[in-house]
Order: sequence, then C-alpha cells, then structure tokens
Amino acid sequence: MGDDEILGRIKALVDEEHGLRTRLMAGELATDEENARVNELEAALDQCWDLLRQRRARRGAGEDPDGASSRPASQVENYRQ
Repeated sequence: MGDDEILGRIKALVDEEHGLRTRLMAGELATDEENARVNELEAALDQCWDLLRQRRARRGAGEDPDGASSRPASQVENYRQ
C-alpha cells in the first residue's frame, strides 16, 4: 500500500467516525454500538499512521518504503505521539 492509499484509508476512517458521531447525536445509533465501532476505527487509524510513519522513515533513510509493514493494533495503539 502506497502513501496515497494509506492517506485515503485514513480519510475514509475519519469520515466514518464523523458519520457515526452524527448518527449518535441524531439518535440513530446506540451509544454502545458507536463506542464499539469507534474503538475499531481508532485501532485501524493507529495502524495506518504507524505504517505511514514507517514508510516516511524508511524513505528518509534512503531505504525502500515498501519494506514497511503493518503492525498489529495491540502494538501500535498505545504509542506516544
């Protein structure tokens, strides 16, 4: 997955999160449903941002960015920014 694809995925996940919050405020979605999906979205976003950072770091070090790989959500969720 290239940088543009990762950024597109990030945008889609953020758009979905905003849509969920809108549906929750409109009473179209239960809080527990929204919370569960938002947690999934946040984990996916963490993975996408981590992969993008890896690719940029590899490129900056003169390495092939395609050598970066997605890490498990459990590994990237609690990184400090």
